[in-house]
Amino acid sequence: MRRNLLGRTGLSVSVLSLGTVEIGMTYGLPGSHSRPTAPEAERLIQRALDAGINHLDTARAYGDSEAFIGAALGSRRSEVILTTKVLVSDDSAALTKSIETSLRFLRTDYVDILMLHGRPGETLTSPAMLSHLYALQAKGHFRYLGASVYGVDVAVAAIESGYFDCLQIAYSVLDRRPEEAIFALAPRHGVGLVARSILLKGALTPRYRDLPATYSELKAKVAGLDLLGIPLPELAYRYALAEPRLATGLAGTADPVELDQLLAYAELGPLPDDVVAHIRQQPLLGDHWLNPGLWPSG
Repeated sequence: MRRNLLGRTGLSVSVLSLGTVEIGMTYGLPGSHSRPTAPEAERLIQRALDAGINHLDTARAYGDSEAFIGAALGSRRSEVILTTKVLVSDDSAALTKSIETSLRFLRTDYVDILMLHGRPGETLTSPAMLSHLYALQAKGHFRYLGASVYGVDVAVAAIESGYFDCLQIAYSVLDRRPEEAIFALAPRHGVGLVARSILLKGALTPRYRDLPATYSELKAKVAGLDLLGIPLPELAYRYALAEPRLATGLAGTADPVELDQLLAYAELGPLPDDVVAHIRQQPLLGDHWLNPGLWPSG
């Protein structure tokens, strides 16, 4: 599998990474696959590694994900670039406990990347928090500092702050906001980019048809893409992974069949030019649809 440099970290990451939220907890639209058992999770992780994926993304907040990864890696830890996340906090004891708990579950002495797990509008540059994180970095708990962010303004501020080696951002055929500012700015600062929400929590799959009437605006937008005649997950991944300034995109799945499909899409290369042009001509949805955390309840 093709690999790209993750900004100034110098880490070479596979163009497709394994996102593990669905391994550790219930996530996604109704109809998503159920959480795997520990043996099923181990087989999925091993399948990803055997296929050339070398970056696993998890978080303290992802239920059993870290424990499943730790059990699955065993002697293969050296093959993997590990990312985990810690919630934003000025409480040094809470930060230390979170990181040390992650290391224990992951069965490793360090993670390659520690990301701040930001919420929409949350400040990521508290001097007290950063000072403590740097102290933990100096102890060898993690190698590089990143942040998982929401929205263009927060991403731009994080890049320009100089504190972060890499960022995780939302990017999809529907959420193309990073194309206007982030993709041009990040390389100038040496900040590597990781894309999440490529399927927009499952909205860019056939499951969009089962969304309730309160989601009519989102459903209509996805239905328009569905008319292009390319399976929605293929459309989504081929579009996102073709962006040259993106180091890697997360394959968020707990299903081995779905993983194999995403691996195949990663090998197909960019979409036809006319399809890309059509996608880019479509007006963007409002932030209340591009951020699943703001979706209507139910």
